[in-house]
Amino acid sequence: MDITDVLIAGAGPTGLTLAVDLARRGVACRVVEQSPEPAGGSKGKGLQPRTQEVFDDLGVVAPILATATPYPPLLVRMGRVPVWRTRMHKPAAATDAVPYPTVMMHPQWRTEAVLRERLAELGGKVEQGVALAGFEQDADGVTARLGSGRSVRARYLVAADGGRSPVRKALGVGFTGETREEQRSALADVRVAGLDREHIHVWVRPGKGMVALYPMAGTDTFQLLATLRPGVEPERTLAWYQRLFAERSMLRGVRLTELLWSSLYRVNIRLADRYRSGRVFLAGDAAHVHPPAGGQGLNTGVQDAYNLGWKLARMLAGAPEALLDTYEEERRPVAAGVLGLSAGLHDRKSVKRDEETYQLSLSYRGGTLARSGGERVPDGPITLAEGRRARMFDLLRGPHFTLLSPDPAPRVPGGPEVRAYVPARPYGAERHTLVRPDGYVGIATSSADDLAAYLAMV
Repeated sequence: MDITDVLIAGAGPTGLTLAVDLARRGVACRVVEQSPEPAGGSKGKGLQPRTQEVFDDLGVVAPILATATPYPPLLVRMGRVPVWRTRMHKPAAATDAVPYPTVMMHPQWRTEAVLRERLAELGGKVEQGVALAGFEQDADGVTARLGSGRSVRARYLVAADGGRSPVRKALGVGFTGETREEQRSALADVRVAGLDREHIHVWVRPGKGMVALYPMAGTDTFQLLATLRPGVEPERTLAWYQRLFAERSMLRGVRLTELLWSSLYRVNIRLADRYRSGRVFLAGDAAHVHPPAGGQGLNTGVQDAYNLGWKLARMLAGAPEALLDTYEEERRPVAAGVLGLSAGLHDRKSVKRDEETYQLSLSYRGGTLARSGGERVPDGPITLAEGRRARMFDLLRGPHFTLLSPDPAPRVPGGPEVRAYVPARPYGAERHTLVRPDGYVGIATSSADDLAAYLAMV
């Protein structure tokens, strides 16, 4: 029987983010993915500013931004006649506090490819074509049966296996919400002749429906999105998509020339009743599924993984068991709020996006690990007592806790790695500010005893 610390089921953005985070912490993990090959398709294409900050910490933001672009202007037509021009996102310039101020378009297949490459650099890999066939858990771990016929013994299992999660179903965890069967869309990656790539092109034909073409960043393809009337079943053929496009756009000079990938999408708004069952955790779409409006699903899953990764690593290093309960405590309310935001944008058919969707303002304030903190730490220049100037994100980057304090680093037997810096001027209103590995303030206090007590929890 194979042995590992963490078994991850699913190699989408959530599973890969978690694997990268665990690998850089030296945690033994295996990633199994039932699909024989890496997933294709643009799917979730918007990377929110907070997700870009997470990717900065994980060492993957540079290759992603090398090909990503801001969303181009939206051009809506009826036939050949333009009827509306707008932007989904307000243009924004980088600031000291927010180095990544713009939602970037980047096809999901490429985001996953960059994460797989980073995982390989750290010594990990994805086991493609290996399904999780079943599992049992006990007080000490999880025994999983793989489709390959082998068994794996893991301390913990993380289900990042999608909205239909077999792991969630096996646990009997409810998935509360709704599926709007009447609200379906065809989604495809296509090549197009005769169309510029400077706009998101939308055509609306009364009585027929809407079709949109998004120029995918860093590629020569477009993502096609088309609403479907009740009873219409899309065919996964180029000819079917050509007919649909011609009917709704009423253009003769623009033609779909190749179909690369296609899918049927139904509007789902669902949230798992629990994120943890013993030694098994749910993350990403296995825990919450969203309408596409606002681009929240992929991004929320990435932050699930970013929250869970450091806690699993600390638990494996001897932290109290209660630390893992804070994963659901912190992340489930965030997902509930984001689901409300996505559903509202979807129902209003709003194309406008603002800071509310950027996920920079999310916090864990008031929770077990954030009684006097919980806010995201902004980037920006900081001068240290020895005269050295640095950027905050450079100090935070890595798997450690960061302490900003006039005192030397505390010595906590068996505690987490803490890198201490002495600012030239006080940072915040309290004497000690401890930043968690995920970039949120854990505690801000003037009491050395309170600081030590916090570190004993993690």
